Amino acid sequence: MKTIRLIFSFILIAGLVFAQNESEKEFKIGPGKKLKVDLNTGGDIEIRGWDKDTYQIRTRATDDLDDYRIDYDESSRGLEIDLISMGYSGHRNDVALYIRVPNKTNLELETMGGDIIIDNIAGEIEGETMGGDLEFSNLNGEIEFTTMGGDVHVSDSHLKGEVKTMGGRVELNRVAGNLKGSSMGGDVVYSGTKASAKSSTEEEIRISTMGGAIRVDAAPAGAEVSTMGGDIRIRSAARYVKAKTMGGDINLDEVDGGAKASTMGGDIIVKMVGDPSQGNRDVDLSSMGGDIELTVPAKLSMEFDIKLTYTKSSRRSYKIDSDFPIKLDQKDDWDYSEGTPRKYIFGTGKTGEGKYKIKIETINGDIRIRKGN
Repeated sequence: MKTIRLIFSFILIAGLVFAQNESEKEFKIGPGKKLKVDLNTGGDIEIRGWDKDTYQIRTRATDDLDDYRIDYDESSRGLEIDLISMGYSGHRNDVALYIRVPNKTNLELETMGGDIIIDNIAGEIEGETMGGDLEFSNLNGEIEFTTMGGDVHVSDSHLKGEVKTMGGRVELNRVAGNLKGSSMGGDVVYSGTKASAKSSTEEEIRISTMGGAIRVDAAPAGAEVSTMGGDIRIRSAARYVKAKTMGGDINLDEVDGGAKASTMGGDIIVKMVGDPSQGNRDVDLSSMGGDIELTVPAKLSMEFDIKLTYTKSSRRSYKIDSDFPIKLDQKDDWDYSEGTPRKYIFGTGKTGEGKYKIKIETINGDIRIRKGN
């Protein structure tokens, strides 16, 4: 009998502890409204859409939920949730919200430090976390979201706007809708194709990072990308590519259109593909310290404007090597007007009617122009 009493007491105590650590609320609000969440304490937020008209909010604390005050403000506009620490436990980020809302709901979220997960939502989404990862999937609408120190992953969505991190990696996987991803100190990767996303609407890809690499698998409507200190790789693009890095290589594997690329200290490799009579196929490539290689269709109508600069302190001589006829003009005298003594090799020429402008400049690097298919 004593053993049974002990077991019963243990179950009762465990039940009380569970009750103190988790609570659940429901609100009959309906779709098309707004959910606003402010976690002054910090903590994780997970929001998932469903086909019900109900808002379901489950709050879970690591320690005692009585250490927090949760305010719910329901109105015709939607629901506001404020979670405030009562100052008893002294811990932060020890509480999390797990929320279910109608699929069509607008969101405004803020937490002082925690991860945010959003799935299966159509609407306007905005917010920030002071230090956590962002995991977004199956979204449709507009978004403006920032994390001060975490990774960002967006998948299987159609969005316009921007997702931003101040110090992490950004990955956009099967995302359509002109969404911009940016990072102050991490890589930005765009993988998958827009055709496999929720909508086949084609819009340009825009990516920027202050200190990481950029990789794009496919940009069927063009791409504009920039980084302050990393390599750029675009495997396939149509219409045009604009790429800029302050300190890395640029590789544009297949561009069915025009290209503009510049780097302060790396190599540039560009291959143009597709019908040479279609679209705008102007090319402008420049490097302050690397080789440049351009491959163009054999029947492309071009006018060349090439400038190769090499300094007196350079380790070797440099050259312009072209599969197309180009007239070279090499200056014999050193030019002292820009500080470091330098010489120039200019290249000019034209194929066909010279419809498209091919401009290439580099310092202390070779220039190679290859004839493609």
